[in-house]
Amino acid sequence: MSGYVIAPWALPSLPVVGDSRRFPVRRIFCVGRNYAAHTREMGADPAREPPFFFMKPAGAIVAEGGEVPFPLATNDLHHEVELVVALSGGGSNIAPATAESHIFGYAVGIDLTRRDVQAIAKQRSWPWEAAKGLDHGAPCGALHAAAEVGHPKRGAITLDVDGARRQEGDLAQMIWSVPEVIGYLSRLFTLQPGDLIFTGTPAGVGPVVTGNRLNAEVAGLSPLIVTLTNAASTAVPYS
Repeated sequence: MSGYVIAPWALPSLPVVGDSRRFPVRRIFCVGRNYAAHTREMGADPAREPPFFFMKPAGAIVAEGGEVPFPLATNDLHHEVELVVALSGGGSNIAPATAESHIFGYAVGIDLTRRDVQAIAKQRSWPWEAAKGLDHGAPCGALHAAAEVGHPKRGAITLDVDGARRQEGDLAQMIWSVPEVIGYLSRLFTLQPGDLIFTGTPAGVGPVVTGNRLNAEVAGLSPLIVTLTNAASTAVPYS
């Protein structure tokens, strides 16, 4: 007999390249404006201020992409390709010099964003959850263990929509490096094994519609391919 009053849901997880075991996902942290060109295209100053963070629910993971339903309540869904860091260790006040010892591996992810909802939230000083924490809003590719691929600090990061290049940058263009991001984040949260960190997106973010095929890549990692399928409604809230 179950020890729960309702049936428990499946633990969100990601496949690991070369391993039959999966990586369990605890939490998803995301870094905002970590590439200067993207910061400028969003109308902000790319000065090297301390990084800021938002979260997505673990259930937003879409492992290895595939078909993703177009989300409800938006007419302006945007793509943001990102390097994803998966933690096997954690703690508080982690020194950047030791941060890589807490990393299990890396993947490519897409932060899907209701840009119209986000704009309203910014105007009204509301939280971003409705814009960023959407169902199926965190497609993520298979993880590559750092023991196999090392700790990438440079390399192309791109996203194509229906074969046309939309985003193109290099991991070396991050304002805050992965170890620095982990250091800052661990001052706010006690990081745990199973946590994921989406590390920011390069310039070129833009709208996608039902039927679009998104191909996201980071050099040296498995590509992530997503096709947006139909949803029941696209009515925009908070108008």
